[in-house]
Amino acid sequence: MRLEMLYKDQNSGANGCPAIYLAENGQIVVQGAAVDQDTFVNLVNVLPGEIALQIAPEVLLGAVDRLRAKGEAS
Repeated sequence: MRLEMLYKDQNSGANGCPAIYLAENGQIVVQGAAVDQDTFVNLVNVLPGEIALQIAPEVLLGAVDRLRAKGEAS
């Protein structure tokens, strides 16, 4: 599956992330640090194989802005 990076944490420099990608199938892929076990147990209805990541709100908002701009350019 091909991915297009929508937005990356501007404070991560050339390395690391979090980042948000648009997959060729239209789904969103999130790259970030996994939450710790104490946080994970507070999630509701987690299915087998699911994980939880944490990203800064600015990264999510930046990705939304880019996704909206892509839609307007189409």
